[in-house]
Amino acid sequence: MQIHADHTERVVLDTATLSWQPSPGAGVDRRMLERHGTEKGRAISVVRYAAGTRFPQHVHPGGEEILVLEGTFADEWGKYPQGTWLQNPPGSSHTPYSPDGCILLVRLCFAGAGEIERRVVETRSAAWYPGMAEGLSVLPLMDAGGVHAALVRWEPGSRFPAHRHHGGEEIYVLAGTFEDEWGRYPHGTWMRSPHLSSHEPSSLSGCTLYVRTGHLDLP
Repeated sequence: MQIHADHTERVVLDTATLSWQPSPGAGVDRRMLERHGTEKGRAISVVRYAAGTRFPQHVHPGGEEILVLEGTFADEWGKYPQGTWLQNPPGSSHTPYSPDGCILLVRLCFAGAGEIERRVVETRSAAWYPGMAEGLSVLPLMDAGGVHAALVRWEPGSRFPAHRHHGGEEIYVLAGTFEDEWGRYPHGTWMRSPHLSSHEPSSLSGCTLYVRTGHLDLP
């Protein structure tokens, strides 16, 4: 199965308008944003667990990254409330479940060079740092092999200078509305911009973003 698999194309999706599709686990549905091949292939999805759902034990051959958007996610290693970011390395396994239900942003098989450690970041209590433009603050999540992931908070009226994305950029709008010269992107928007794409972003009302850069295919 191929869904938005061409990394040279710009993609913008309002995830709230996508239909939920069943996964191999009962009680677990997903909105597929990007997919390359089989269930064990590269994929990005918004995943919904019904309350009390348990997913069978499984291995992540290419690693897994999870951001808990709503509710509480759990596995045999712990419980992860809303705002938790997880990185499970290639070859790791777990038996996930959700006691009260949850919604996740899940990325599979995107682990790159150096992304080998299991990491858990509770973003609601982690330290934020000044960003590269006035009105922005950043919570770093990962920096490995030229790939960077972070949460970025924009104060109302913030603007960032025009710039290019070497290795592309991926954004999920966690709160508020993000903007650039190409459009406005409310809460729940997922967007992917290819290698050497450019824009001049801003946020009139303020927003919080998940941002990942440097991970897309180069020519």
